[in-house]
Amino acid sequence: MSVQNYPTGPVEGERRLLIDGKLVPASDGGLIENIDPSTGEIAGYAADATAVDVEQALTAARRAFDDGRWATDPAFRSHCLLQLHEALKEEADHLRRVVVTEAGSPVRLTHGVQLQQPIDEALYWSRMARDFAYEQDLPDHESNGIVSRRRIRFEPTGVIAAITPWNYPLYLDVAESIPALAAGNTVILKPAGLTPWSGLELGRIVAEKTDIPAGVFNVVVTSSIETTEMLTTDPRVDMVTFTGSTRTGKRVLAAGADTIKKVFLELGGKSAHVVLDDVDLMTVLPRTAAVCSHAGQGCTLSTRLLLPRSRYDEALPILKAIFERIPVGDVWDPNVIHGPQISEAQRDSIVAAVRRGVAAGEARLLTGGDVIEGRPGFWVQPTVLVDVDPASAVAQEEIFGPVLCVIPYDTVDEAVAIANSTIYGLAGEVSSASEERALQVARRLRAGSISVNGGNYFGVSTPLGGYGQSGLGRRNGEEGFREYMELKAMGLPSA
Repeated sequence: MSVQNYPTGPVEGERRLLIDGKLVPASDGGLIENIDPSTGEIAGYAADATAVDVEQALTAARRAFDDGRWATDPAFRSHCLLQLHEALKEEADHLRRVVVTEAGSPVRLTHGVQLQQPIDEALYWSRMARDFAYEQDLPDHESNGIVSRRRIRFEPTGVIAAITPWNYPLYLDVAESIPALAAGNTVILKPAGLTPWSGLELGRIVAEKTDIPAGVFNVVVTSSIETTEMLTTDPRVDMVTFTGSTRTGKRVLAAGADTIKKVFLELGGKSAHVVLDDVDLMTVLPRTAAVCSHAGQGCTLSTRLLLPRSRYDEALPILKAIFERIPVGDVWDPNVIHGPQISEAQRDSIVAAVRRGVAAGEARLLTGGDVIEGRPGFWVQPTVLVDVDPASAVAQEEIFGPVLCVIPYDTVDEAVAIANSTIYGLAGEVSSASEERALQVARRLRAGSISVNGGNYFGVSTPLGGYGQSGLGRRNGEEGFREYMELKAMGLPSA
């Protein structure tokens, strides 16, 4: 698709909160600036919710769960989510402009995870709400000569607070909220303040184009940490789902401890791509450019490349050529995958991390490593660090930018040990000329999702989640659907 086919130009996203079925401003009229990271300029504004607003959302969500039909009527839920799917399709062009503008996402990604994926997921969850077996029989059980039938029942958890990040805003707003709704819960969505419009647009569409009852779905954006924490501590909230950094995830987990809330966490990653010695480097190494997708702002991206020492010198000039040819520029150009960082602070933290690693002798700079000069907005060069110490900060900590850390290894056992040496375990990759060799290594990696020879594990029916400090629980598929439900066991007399 050529650039001129896209409806570019200024876009004004939804600025109102959704509370108890009504689209409303913040109670004190407060606003958040929404910055376009491609230009560094203000694209528009969004309501900045107060504690009063969040209190109203909590009251509405609790009432809607306890007293409404949402929790007990799967067919109605399916009907409403099908309406949402159709409305998202109708508004795709507008939503595309919103996501590209506020997230700085290359438009190419809106044909996948940034837009098309959440549209498709609404349909998937509509069908799941309708077709899931909420009651399932277990084999009969005999105890002391008495035979009983047994049954398990899946029931909605209650009020769920969904706290989402800025990197894939519409996708994650949908991925954390819509399966929760499909399972019969009521939801308070708190989108990231850096990308408020995507969540507020979702709220507007729910309010204007679906039959979802008042209070079932609420959207509040706030710049206040204290106001956000109401969602993690209030006893009316039964579960918190959070995607973001491991550091913040620990705070969310601790905040819910007093009320023993269920908590789903998808946190940081430092994924390793283990390349075995039998590969065709010209086939495998171009895949490493994916670390620059959306400027490296993805938690599952393979940011560590583990190369056999016997192929190391051969690989480095290939990597240098690949990364120096990655197109960086107009986010409306369908050939571009590398856009800006979300903010000036994020841009500066990435460059600082690279410089610290090089200055400390932890790595050598092969290419990139600096701000892209002469462009408005927040841009970092595609960067490759080589001769990286696997125990160093650049190899152990999530940089969340377009930075590939290249680490040599001597044996497969050493490669596996290096890959498993971080606190994270979200994702990874293995490449080999032999699928069986690759699978043998993949089975040894302590991570929730592994790409084998370029295969794509990502999809709404595939469980996604991490080992270690990469999170708790799984999103997507039936496993993810069950995360939003409580499980009840029942015993009945034999027939």
